[in-house]
Amino acid sequence: MGFDVDGYEPIDLSALCNAGLELLDGCRQPPVGKQMFHGLPFRIGDPRNAEAPCFIALEPGAVATVPVHRAADHVIVAHRRLPAGESDGPAVGSSVAEYTFRLAGQPAPGVVVPIRERFEISAVPEEGWDASGPFLAASSAQLRLADRYQGRWEDLGMRQSEGVFPGLADYFLWIWENPLGAVPVESIRLAALAAPVLVAAITVGAAGEHPLSREAARAIRITALGPEGPRALSEPAVRVDRGVASYAFRLPGDSAEGVSDDALKGWGEIANPESPDAYARVAAVPSATVIVADGEREIGRFRWRDLAPDRPIEQEGMRITDAEPGRNWVHVTVLDDETGHPVPCRVAFRSPEGIPYQPHGHHNHVNSDLGTWHIDIGGDVRLGRLSYAYIDGRCQGWLPTGDVLVDVARGFEYTPLRERIRIAPGQRELTLRIRRWTSMNALGWYSGDSHVHFLSAQGALTEQQGEDLNVVNLLQSQWGSLFTGTEEFTGSPVASPDGRHVTWVSQENRQPFFGHLVLWGLQRPIMPWCTDGPNEAELGGWLETTVSDWADRCHEQQGTVVIPHFPLPNGEPAVLIATGRADAIEMIVQRRSFHEEYYAYLNCGYRLPLVGGTDKMTADVPVGVYRTYANLRDQEFTHGAWSRSVREGRTFLSAGPIIDLRAEGCEVGDTLRTSGPGTIHVSATAKGIFPVWTLQIVQNGRVVASVEEPGGARRIELEAEVRVEGNCWLAARCGGPHYWDSPSHLGPWPRGIFAHTSPVYVACGGEWSQFDAGQARTMQALIKGGLQRVRHLAIRYPEDRISHQHGEADHTAFLERPFLEALGRVTERMEQVQSRPPERDR
Repeated sequence: MGFDVDGYEPIDLSALCNAGLELLDGCRQPPVGKQMFHGLPFRIGDPRNAEAPCFIALEPGAVATVPVHRAADHVIVAHRRLPAGESDGPAVGSSVAEYTFRLAGQPAPGVVVPIRERFEISAVPEEGWDASGPFLAASSAQLRLADRYQGRWEDLGMRQSEGVFPGLADYFLWIWENPLGAVPVESIRLAALAAPVLVAAITVGAAGEHPLSREAARAIRITALGPEGPRALSEPAVRVDRGVASYAFRLPGDSAEGVSDDALKGWGEIANPESPDAYARVAAVPSATVIVADGEREIGRFRWRDLAPDRPIEQEGMRITDAEPGRNWVHVTVLDDETGHPVPCRVAFRSPEGIPYQPHGHHNHVNSDLGTWHIDIGGDVRLGRLSYAYIDGRCQGWLPTGDVLVDVARGFEYTPLRERIRIAPGQRELTLRIRRWTSMNALGWYSGDSHVHFLSAQGALTEQQGEDLNVVNLLQSQWGSLFTGTEEFTGSPVASPDGRHVTWVSQENRQPFFGHLVLWGLQRPIMPWCTDGPNEAELGGWLETTVSDWADRCHEQQGTVVIPHFPLPNGEPAVLIATGRADAIEMIVQRRSFHEEYYAYLNCGYRLPLVGGTDKMTADVPVGVYRTYANLRDQEFTHGAWSRSVREGRTFLSAGPIIDLRAEGCEVGDTLRTSGPGTIHVSATAKGIFPVWTLQIVQNGRVVASVEEPGGARRIELEAEVRVEGNCWLAARCGGPHYWDSPSHLGPWPRGIFAHTSPVYVACGGEWSQFDAGQARTMQALIKGGLQRVRHLAIRYPEDRISHQHGEADHTAFLERPFLEALGRVTERMEQVQSRPPERDR
């Protein structure tokens, strides 16, 4: 008939068809003609004559006999029950129809099969979903993969599920299994009993298999081959005609040997874009054809039955192996090695080939391994090619039988675990242990992330415990029409039961030119969150307020004001610093120009504590990968005490290393007082889970002492005698070779692994002060430029048609006020210094 496929042949029912699509007027119109459902061929009506009847419609008492005369081990009937008039329809389990199969050489009447309501047949749904179809028949609608890279906006949420149904059932596919195997079927007698029945198509199968896959999906490993051996896969994909296949994901393409020696173990692995290997999960009938492609180019195909654990597929363009050795449902417990108690942490499980087996409820691939923003943030994090799950110390799920690679990490104070373990057949329990190598809390230091977005408050609390992070400042904000975290604000902290982990939902208020402001510890909202148009405020927005006013309103609530990702945007930071509105500045990258900008303000006499934050907005940034350590000394830990310690400058920023600075016994944030010029003893230490190469002492922005470890080390110490000629500041920093060449954490942008302290201030023969005339002139220029922008370029709403949120009558005066104040402060300092004797101007 020209439409049979691999042992499946549709029967021509056109001579028996007595109804067309008009039978279903008022209902959703089903497909007719040649159709493929689940990879099986069906012929509905006469494909050559669209006007001819296409259905066998049987009213109760009617009979139709279909000649078959073919060997068939299975028969697939595409049918549906028609509405039963005014009645409620047949009772569940009652016989709607009766199909009789006459077999060659067997006595009459043949095999009689009752067709029962909700068992073998049902009416198709006109709306809703197919979950209430027949127990013993499949929907004609088949699950498919969403397009991996594009789709309609309205499908955004559904596309995260990856597999989507294209629509409701048009027919139900009921499968009859021949009790005598492949004995020919002579005919099928169709008889309607209690309700009208529509038979659309019948297909016979002689493939020696159940026509629908009854075997669960298993992983296959794909290796692309070229003339010279393995070759890179740019866009692997797998398709199957009678079954389902997942997206194909790249595998490492290198050996699992030596991964435990990786210096950054526990913190992801670099994805290999040149890998020749990928994997996918496939469930199919034995006769199915599996097609493997690289982008649009097919590299090979094979029969699913030909692949077995001991029988790989070898072809010119590819090698396919069965990568599913078996599975156990395993309960995993991660213990703190010192306390013996379960400990929150971050875990990743994978086979030696790199196939992930994450805990149940967590992603094997966060967001399908795609780079995304503000989508599916929380509970998981992807670092390079590895996805990690945050757990409370316990989890459960499938692990493969045999060897498994395990990653466990918890912040910077635990030694990451990466080891190869073996899961025995039938094993149901697994216990892992991680060890704390230092306790900064015990030394009075508490860690926090200054700047996190898009998590829920509970999600932040879960993740910060997994990263051993004491504080998360979770920030509401606005991106045009996107407002985030509105419902999370309470004006108070959310804490773990023991009080050691605190999330406070506050705000990042943003203006596209003048700058952003992180506000900690808000008890009341400060609105508007953003102003002056995209990508911060609404399209067509205007300059409604100043960054300085936001700072003032935060301080009114005893909150803390931080300039994030300093110094960008650089329109108003000079105003904030000159007027004392900035409590701290934040670095989120290790960039020379950012360091120099920070040092310039310190040299001009502004005490600016340094904090670290992630600006987390994607699922590939862990909270606290850049973090702030604050020394509370003898204070009890609270969010308020931590924030006060930050404002007092007792901080260091860390991307991994734990760094310490002492100057004649004084610590960061302290003022060392000397009687005059001379030499002071300075010591610094850097240690941690990652190697560092360089440890430096910086004085007034200049390196005055340094030590290098050419091969990198997990502990470096430095002792130096530093000459002091006048008032100055000292800081310690550590990083990669020559400090700047630091290896980077994996993520959406380079984050060098470094640490930097806030200053120790040295007052030489009096009160500490410093001034740099060049920086003061730069500040004047920045402030004047901002003032000019307010006057000549800023967008305004017509003054005769608006009542401003600040309540003042003169909006221009309101906007200009902080700039004029800052300009006056800087000018006054310049005049004071110019009037001092030369020896005081240091």
